[in-house]
Parts: sequence; structure tokens; C-alpha cells
Amino acid sequence: MVKVLLHRNYPVAGRKKKLPSDTMKINIPDAECFSLRTRTNCSKLLNSKWLSFLLLIAVLAGCKKVNEEIGLTSLCPAIISTSPIHQAVGVSLYTQVAATFNKALNPGSVNSNTFTLKQGTNLVAGLVTYTGVTATFTPAVSLTANTMYVATISTGVKDPGNNAMVDNYTWSFTTGAPDVIPPVVTSTDPLNAAIGVVFDKKISATFSEAMDSLSTTSNFSLTNTTLGGQAIPGTITYAGTTALFSPLVNLAAGTTYTARIIKNAKDLSGNKMANDYVWNFTTAGPVTPPTILSTDPANLAVDVATGKVISALFSKLMNPVTLNNTTFLLKQGLTTIAGNVTYTGSTASFSPLVGLASNTLYTATITTGAKDPSGTSMLTDYTWTFRTAVTMVPPNILGAAAMFGAFGGNAGITNQGLNTVINNGSLGTTAASSLITGFHEGNNIYTETPLNVGNVTGKIYTAPPFPGDATSFAVATKGLLDATTAYLSISPAAKPGGIDPGAGELGGLTLAPGIYKSASGTFNISNGNLTLDAKGDPNAEWIFQTASGLTVGIAGPMGAKSVLLINGAMAKNVYWYVGTAATINGAGGGVMTGTIIANSGVTFSTAGNAAQTVLNGRAISLVASVTMVNTTINVPN
Repeated sequence: MVKVLLHRNYPVAGRKKKLPSDTMKINIPDAECFSLRTRTNCSKLLNSKWLSFLLLIAVLAGCKKVNEEIGLTSLCPAIISTSPIHQAVGVSLYTQVAATFNKALNPGSVNSNTFTLKQGTNLVAGLVTYTGVTATFTPAVSLTANTMYVATISTGVKDPGNNAMVDNYTWSFTTGAPDVIPPVVTSTDPLNAAIGVVFDKKISATFSEAMDSLSTTSNFSLTNTTLGGQAIPGTITYAGTTALFSPLVNLAAGTTYTARIIKNAKDLSGNKMANDYVWNFTTAGPVTPPTILSTDPANLAVDVATGKVISALFSKLMNPVTLNNTTFLLKQGLTTIAGNVTYTGSTASFSPLVGLASNTLYTATITTGAKDPSGTSMLTDYTWTFRTAVTMVPPNILGAAAMFGAFGGNAGITNQGLNTVINNGSLGTTAASSLITGFHEGNNIYTETPLNVGNVTGKIYTAPPFPGDATSFAVATKGLLDATTAYLSISPAAKPGGIDPGAGELGGLTLAPGIYKSASGTFNISNGNLTLDAKGDPNAEWIFQTASGLTVGIAGPMGAKSVLLINGAMAKNVYWYVGTAATINGAGGGVMTGTIIANSGVTFSTAGNAAQTVLNGRAISLVASVTMVNTTINVPN
């Protein structure tokens, strides 16, 4: 049986009938139909089109009413699980209360007014947060033992389309007894009596339960047993259930150390450990000096690409801190070439900030300042030479900005997805490091969550705080300066004469090299893919100029559009000058090509889209952020 809601003034049985509460419900049996003009059975007259029309009327009446009348619950926000579950008992006094929805919500609607926790009639103070499809209430203080609590999420919670839940959602749970059990150390790293421990080891202890951070870190010490208990300076941090002691200097070779956590360390309920916890370990013995096994380019190599990243493979793991611009040098004659030094695995790499000159001899050197984790250095400096190829490649107009796959001006860069990666390039912003979210490079993590993980194969350059520092801020500042210069160099003022072959619509066109300027101030790629034909010239160049916005793709799962290259066209020779903001395939998917330099932001896809969006080029914003959702950026050499 299907229920359809009709307005009271719709004609029924040939007349108007005033109905209670302004509405009327008509039941349609599954095997029958009805007429809007008569009340007689007319199963031969009514067909599926009438039902579709009436269903549309019901949908337009609003999400809540559709749920009540015809059961289309998938249109509305609904809670599919909670933590704790309804009527749970023995719940921890330090629990976070959470609800997971069937769809994404408007984050602004999830707040302390729409998500509450009560003990009896008393509201519990706390912080409400929302991530992914989960809303979380974190109590300001621990809950009371053996007490029932009631959590409520009201219909004030809405999705981005302003659809509300059908009804308030309420669930309850009961806390357990007070915690009176002393905490214990369940594991350590290194293990007790471990041998051959590396010299840059960080010492950790994991507890049986969450601990009071201050009491734990203040009662964690490390001493040199071999030297009679000499204290080792270090920094101590605590997260989850693990305390971590990081020595300020490398440990000595062949030396026994004692780690100790004094019993004054206590859990969140104030229970102290019953006894001190003590364990010992011994570092590895003396080590052999590191050597370089191979280099790329090899010594005396010729015809090396001008965009080459220079690397050296070591015979063993090295201390990354000792591999930098003072120990890994590249020179052309007596001139030192500016670049960035990175270290991964056993390989150190030098990335020049600008392309190398063609047909030029370069000398690379790694000095004895490069050391392994024990502090052992190479016996002598290692030097090799190579010569670049003769090339007619156009000059790099990007300068220091060429190394960036994405640059977020002074506003940062955001990733929302698990499959975002920056290949062959770096990220940068002149903003604080906290404004890079959802990324990591090496061991440096920038506000990643289980739902937002992005990998950067190069480096991330920001202002402080750590991992940002003065050096990375200087690189970012130079990158923004050069990006601004490049932006002006491809502007209509610097490159006049552009044409608009599709009246602002580039989709479905095949374009030869040249300058293209939107007459209306915007460019769209929506009627099909754009194809760029180099006609066999690898140096062919395209410059697209729009005084306002650039939009690639249209709404819907099949709306992604691409910029394709044929007959020798290269992504590094395609440039997009955007006066405001660029939106690339908002529905996800598609392959964009070229270096986008936008004044006011670049956006790839939108939250919740799983389809991978690809950019073969760079996304540079001068004064706003760059936002990515499951995006791959392949930076051209």
C-alpha cells in the first residue's frame, strides 16, 4: 500500500472538499489504481505516469514529510550507529559520545545546540565536533560512575540540501564503576635486555590505559648505565597510551642504558603505578664509515636532462639531519646552484630550484659532514661531474615555483580523501604549517585524519611552527614571488592578442599552439574534452587567459572533462592565467593538463567524490587556498 499526500483544494470526485489539517491521504492498493475525478476503481486508466507525478509532488513537499508519508528515508539524514550503543552499560568515564550518519551533513548544523548530553535534567558541558559523517561529543570533564546519561541529536541537524532528520534521535548508556586499578606498563621499545639498538633510537613505553600526560612525562627518565647512571637529556611526549622519550643527541655505541618510569605516573582517575618500571638495553657496537655506492647521473655522464634531480645511494642508512645544503652541493664552476636536499631510504637527492643550463659541466659533492646515525662520517668528500644535454626547451618562466605541485598562496592547502598524491613535486604556502591539512611527507604529518591522507613525494614548505621553519618559509616566499612574476608574464597585458574560438567554451575543440583569451571573462570546458595539437613540435606552447573564472567539467557522475595532448604536446608548455578561481571537475574524475596560476584559489572535485581527479601540471593560487579531493598531481620536469 502506497500513501500519497494531496493538498486539500485538489479536485476529488469532481468537487472540492475541505479536509482537516489542510491535507488528504489517498491509499493506492498495489494491484489497483484510482482516478482523481472519481472514487471508482479505474485500474485500466491509471498508469505509472500518474504515480510518478504524485510521487514528485510528495518529494517536493520536503524530506521530513516524504519520510512520514511514503517512507523514502534515504533522502534524509539518519543515524546508522552510535558509540556507546543504546543502553550500553559499564561505559568508561572518559568516553566520547559519537553518532555516525548515512550521509554527509552541513557541518554548521552540528553544534552544542543540536547534539546534547544530559545526566537527568542537567546538561553535560562538552565540545561537539564533526568529521566525515560522524558527530562527536567530548565531555569537558570525566563522567560520573554508575550513572545513566542520555544523548540527543535534534532535527536541527541538516544535510547540505537543508534536509532535516525526521525526528530527534535519543539514546542512553550507563557508566561503569570508578577506576581503582593501578596502571601498568604493558610493553616497551626497545624490549628489556635488547641489544644492537640503533643510536638514534626513541624509547617508548605503552600503558594498560590512558594516563595523565603531565605526571607520565615528568616521571620518565633515561640514564647511561655504563657511565654510572649519567642522565640523558631528551624531550618526552605522550599520546594515546604511549609515552615517548627522544634523546637530544644520538646514543653512544656499545653502551647500556636504563629507562625508568617512576611510580608517581598516574592514570586519568588518579591511580598511581604500584611500582617503578625499569628496563635496560644496549646499543650496537662501533660501525664502519658510510660510503657512496652509486650516483645518478653517473660520474662523467653526458646529455643529462636540464631538469634532472641529482642523487647518491649510500652503503647504509644515514642521519637525515646531516644531509642538507651544506653537505650536498652542486656547482657550475665556482657558482653554487640553489636547490633542495631530501633523504629517503638510503638515497640523498638534490633538486635544483631552477632548470640547469644546457650543454654545461656541473660538479656534485657530498662532504664528510654527512654522517650515519652513530655519528660516523665518510672518510673523504665524494665528488662527481656530469654534462647537461644541448636543448632548445623554452626557458622556465616559473622560477622557484616550478618545484611545486600545488601552492596555496598565504592561505594553505587542504586534502579531503585517501587517494591524494603529489608526484615529482612539493607543496608550499607562506602561511603557518597548520594550514596544510591532510598531507604528510616523510615523517612530517600535517593534520591528517583517517579519512584525509595525502602523500607528497617532494617536500612541504611553510612558515613555522614545526615542521615549518625559517628555511622552508624562505623557500615558500621565493616560490610565491616567482609564481606572481610568472602570472604577470602570461597575462593579457604581457601576452596580448589572444582569441576566443568557442565564445568561452573550450570543450570539443582541437587547438593549435597559441594564445587564447576569453572575451566574456570566463572559460568553460563542459561540452566535451579539449584537445591540444602540437603538430610535431615538442616546444609548442599554449596560454589560456581568463579575467575571471575557469571551470572544467559539469555536475553529475559523467560530467568529468579532460584536456588531452596529441602530436608531441607537453604538459609543461600549457599555462592557464585565471583572474579569480579555478574549479576542476567538481564531480570528480577527468584529466586536467597544464600549470594553473589563479589569483584566488584552485579546487579539485568536492568532498565525498571517490573518482580520482588528475592534474598533469601544477595548481598555484596567489592569495587563496588549494583544495583537493582524491587528486593526483603529476608535476612535469
